[in-house]
Amino acid sequence: MTRTRPTQLDAAHFDSKARQWDDNPLFRERGLMIAEAIRKAVPLHKHMNALDYGCGTGLLSFPLKDELGAILMADSSSGMLDVVVGKIAAQGVSNMTPMKLDLLADPPPAQRFDLIVTSMTLHHIPGTDSILRIFHDLLKPGGTLCIADLDQEDGSFHGPEVDVHHGFDRADLSLRAVQAGFAELNFQTVFSIAKEHETGTRDYPVFLMTARRASA
Repeated sequence: MTRTRPTQLDAAHFDSKARQWDDNPLFRERGLMIAEAIRKAVPLHKHMNALDYGCGTGLLSFPLKDELGAILMADSSSGMLDVVVGKIAAQGVSNMTPMKLDLLADPPPAQRFDLIVTSMTLHHIPGTDSILRIFHDLLKPGGTLCIADLDQEDGSFHGPEVDVHHGFDRADLSLRAVQAGFAELNFQTVFSIAKEHETGTRDYPVFLMTARRASA
């Protein structure tokens, strides 16, 4: 489960789309649905510090910001982070800090987190096993990882010209997470994304996986 192209290509793609990202009501709705699924799966509180990795324009973390403590908003796309900075200023948010970060290339942040969330990002990351180990190391003992992403598909979601993982088999991802040190894994289907193809409309389910780093 590896990819060969560097994540900088993804960053350039998202830079070009950042300013219009929040204009899509489907993107906003998906962020709200994933936030609600996390809210139901994890007992959030204001002493909980979080990392939103691959935060994009913050469509997942902004709905959760009043229920959490400090949130590090990390992305490899400067364009997306510019939008986050503008939203933080416009809304007077005091508990969000943006950071340009690629955890497979850059040094990890010094702090450790109670919660790591990542939405529709894992399939863009070349090394699944590597990023799971990094997430594990960045969590405090007892901390929770929440991954929202695509179920395994045939490559038609993005198309053959885009070099990404074609979603994830839940059993395989569970095994990889356990090997990275996680326990108490749970999956749920949050929603499906409908896409039109020449053969008709196809639904692509999106799961939320929660996993916990052991307390000791």
